Amino acid sequence: MPNIASAKKRVRTTAKRTAINTARKTRVRGFIRKVEEAIASGDSKAALAALKAAEPEIMRGVSKGILHKNTGSRKVSRLTKRVSKLSK
Repeated sequence: MPNIASAKKRVRTTAKRTAINTARKTRVRGFIRKVEEAIASGDSKAALAALKAAEPEIMRGVSKGILHKNTGSRKVSRLTKRVSKLSK
């Protein structure tokens, strides 16, 4: 355990930020999972709706720093490709 006041504060801050980031990551994963489940079920309307909900969440994760910019773009791109393939 740290003895210096600033180090103690840093431990508290890190714990708080870790909890927030974990919640955000879990939320993004949930939205992605909903899209993948809709794709697996073969329902193109549900998949499109889930994708429209997931895209802003993924990009919000990028802006909050839990995902790299290219990772977010890649995930959106691959999901979009799979949904469009489903609707054809």
